[in-house]
Parts: sequence; C-alpha cells; structure tokens
Amino acid sequence: MLRNFRKLRIETERMTLRPPVHSDFRAWSALRAQSLNFLTPWEPAWADDHLSRKAFTNRVYWAQRSVSGGTALPLFLIRRSDDTLLGAITLDNIRRGPSQSGTLGYWTGQPFARHGYMREAITSLVHHAFTRLDLSRIEAACLPENAASRGLLETSGFKYEGVAQSYLQIDGRWRTHVLYAALRSDRRGKTTVS
Repeated sequence: MLRNFRKLRIETERMTLRPPVHSDFRAWSALRAQSLNFLTPWEPAWADDHLSRKAFTNRVYWAQRSVSGGTALPLFLIRRSDDTLLGAITLDNIRRGPSQSGTLGYWTGQPFARHGYMREAITSLVHHAFTRLDLSRIEAACLPENAASRGLLETSGFKYEGVAQSYLQIDGRWRTHVLYAALRSDRRGKTTVS
C-alpha cells in the first residue's frame, strides 16, 4: 500500500505534485512561517505546535494513510527547476459509491502567489481526479471576500453554486463560505457572480 504513496506523482508544466515526506519539514516550516500573515486570514487557526517537527511528522503519516486508504490526496507543489516547495493542494474527503466526489483545498506560500502555480496545480489535480480516480465532482469553498481564491476557482473551471452558512472555522471563528464545484461532464452554463 505504501508503495502507491511513494509512486504518486502528478507532473504539470513546471511542477511535480507529490505527497509530503519527512525530509520536507524544513522547507515546509520555513515557508509557512514566512507566509504566516498572508495565510492566517484564510485558514483555520494554527495550533500552538503547528510548525513543529512532531506536527509535521503527524501530517506525513496522515498523508500516507489517506493515500493508501483512498480517502485523500495531500500533495506538495514542488517546482522542478530548483526543487522548491511552493505550497500544497489536497483532494480530501474522497467519497465513493453514488457520490464519486471530493473536496479541494490549497495554499500557496506568499513569495509564490499570483504566478499561476496554483491554477496549474488545480487543473492537473482535477484532470487526475476525473480520469484516474473516476470522480464525477470536485467541490471547493472559500470566504466570500477572498477575491483571489474565487477568481482562481472560476478560471480553473469551477462554477459558483451557493453559500454555506458557518461552514468552517477560519482564523478562530465560524465563517460563511461560497461554494464552487467542477463536474466531469459539465453542461452548466456560465454563472455571473457579483
């Protein structure tokens, strides 16, 4: 089972998307620390030990179990030209049976934001989910005021579906989110979001 974890690679134009490994700790903790003020308005509150080696080790073990069990694909974005960690993307809550769906989450380190890396990662991961995992629906949610994330989802083929009240705890409080989805066979028309 773990062999699948080590073999999992999605190649994009500029990056390799792969699960985290223990040797990523220094790059991950440095990028997260450097991007603290950039990330925290959009994420659940960080635990006191968020940047610790123990917390990262737990994250790697969770990734191994999730990939092996088919419940999630937690992937790091690694720029191939210099082996730099740029951020992460996760297809989580993979549901089989009649649902055949999953939930997308992502973050980019501040120095690498607005360079098209996450759009490239989303496009490749969604393609992988539809063609290799045979999923039918990928869902994503973000804060209504997160214009960058909304734009990213919309230009990546996701369509606005509605609002979820008190959807997630972000930065320590329950927050309403806007909901998006990409469908494998999407026949929906364009939406207009104001």
